[in-house]
Formats: sequence, structure tokens, C-alpha cells
Amino acid sequence: MPRVQDTAAGADRPSTLPGPTGWLVTGAAGFIGSHLVARLLGDGHQVTGLDDFSTGSHENLADVERTVGPEAWSRFRLVEGDLRDPAACADGIDGVDVVLHQAAVNSVPRSVLQPDLVTQVNVLGTVRLLEAARQAGVARVVCASSSSVYGDAPGSVRTETSTGRPLSPYAASKQALEAYAAAYAKVTGVPTVCLRYFNVFGSRQNPAGPYSAVIPRWVSATLRGEPVHINGDGASVRDFTHVDNVVEANLRAAQADVDFAAVNVGCGRPTSLVELAAAIRLAAGGTDAPDPVFGPPRPHDVVASVADLTHASTVLGYRPVRDLPTGLAATVPWFTAATLV
Repeated sequence: MPRVQDTAAGADRPSTLPGPTGWLVTGAAGFIGSHLVARLLGDGHQVTGLDDFSTGSHENLADVERTVGPEAWSRFRLVEGDLRDPAACADGIDGVDVVLHQAAVNSVPRSVLQPDLVTQVNVLGTVRLLEAARQAGVARVVCASSSSVYGDAPGSVRTETSTGRPLSPYAASKQALEAYAAAYAKVTGVPTVCLRYFNVFGSRQNPAGPYSAVIPRWVSATLRGEPVHINGDGASVRDFTHVDNVVEANLRAAQADVDFAAVNVGCGRPTSLVELAAAIRLAAGGTDAPDPVFGPPRPHDVVASVADLTHASTVLGYRPVRDLPTGLAATVPWFTAATLV
């Protein structure tokens, strides 16, 4: 396959993808889903999006339309429906070769408060989608999983061969998603890859609400000149991963020569919460935001989690295309321009 060198990121990537007749992106109006839609349309593909707009937004899709232009946007079809509805899944998957399944209720705290909803969407919804894919005879399925599947596994560096007990209903739902995906791959023969995302961030990520992720919240607070609020002492370590890395991993997974695989998607570099706050302040131009405010640790959080990328490199040929500093440099201006602060 032809490759081009991404000089900004220092990693090579596929220049083009094979041309299947159609792609389905579930959760297309969400943060990650909208980035996948934009990339696929920009690469010249036909794309269907499935979303019920419970967490995604019409503005995300409007931003994609502005980004890709009218000709590319004409190749997008939106199915507004619930992932748990078999008819919506069947409509979305009609004429599709590859499924990029991103739709989910993505929040550990919300899963503790609403375990039934998280189970219904993340598990039952995935089963409904996999069954629609089986009936339609799709060529490949890529599912969004999560680093939360590692649970209480020992150590901070996460390798795909070692998982622990889940620490939240959300983590349990992603473990179940992987189990069903593996079973369907075995039964149907449809190649399936589950991508274990590590702390994804980037443009179009919502900073508001009780379940928003840490980076959009902290970028928004820093740009307003307010302190960031850190749960615990700030020593907790994460593998913060720009959304461009996730897009590349999905497209590589769509071409991977495997029957089934579960693969980490991260940067492979640890960053403490204190270091993250300093990096955000630097990316925001060294603003005079107050020092962080520390509070009690949040229940159900993992102390340390960093992706081992050996398997991802072997199976997908994956390497990160953006590290944390370049990812923040690309993200902060979007929050400023979008007046989300």
C-alpha cells in the first residue's frame, strides 16, 4: 500500500484506503465519530452516520460539513435512530461494507449512576448492530472499546494479554462488548477489531456537563482564567491521546489482516494530572490562570494507565501521529474559536 510521511507527526500512514462502496459510522454526531466522518469524506468515500443525538450534536456535523465542503458532504447520509432499535441498525448498515462502531454512553461516573442505560446502549446496542452486520454480510467491523477494560490489573503499562476485574459498570460494558464482538467474529467469519482507547481528546469534545472529560474541562477553565480542579494529589498517570491517533487506528483496523483482535490505541507515554495542567497552560499561551485546586480522589478511577503499543504496531502498523503537546496545540485554538469557553 502506498504510504506518505506525516512530517509533522514523524510517523508514516496510509495515503489512501481501498474503496469499499460504503462505510457506517455509529455515533457519527459525537466527538470521535464526527472526526471519522470528516476523514472518510475527505478521502472520497460514501459514508452513512447513525446517531440518536443523545450525546452527539447537530453542530458537530455542521462543523464537518464546513470542513469538508459541499461536494464531499453530498456523500454523507444520516440515519437518526437509536442503536438499540434493530430497524435503525438495518437502515444504517444498508449498502455498507465496513462498520466503525463508536456509539456508546462514555462515562464512568454516569455508569455508576445509570448502569441500566449504559448496559442497554453499550452491550445490547452493540449486539443489535453486530446482528445487523451479520444479516447484511458486511466485510469488516471495528468497535470502540476502552482502556477501562484493564480494571484492577496490576502495573501501570497495559498490555492486551492482561485484564483485571472491571472497576465500573462502564468498564464491564466494554468487556462485554469485546466478548460479543469476538463471538460474532467466530460465528460469522466477519473480521472484527476492538480498539481500546486511552483518554482521547481533541476538537468538538464537549467541556460542559457533569460527565465531560478532563481535557476539555481544563482547557475551558484555563482559557477563562479559572483554576483546574484535580481529583486527588495529581500524581495519577494517564495516556492522553489526540483524536487524530484514534482516526488513524480505525482506518488501519479496517484493513487489518486478522479474524479478531483487541488492540490498544494511545501514545504510550505517561502524563500525570499535574503535568497535564501545566501542558494545557503552556498550550493556552501561558495564561495567568490560578494554580490547580486539589480535591478528594474520585471513586472508581484507575491510578495509572499507559498503553503498551507493541501489539498495535504488529497488528495494525499503528504509531501515534500526534503526541500530547502537538495534540494540545491543535486543540486549544478550536476551543477558543468555537467560543466554548
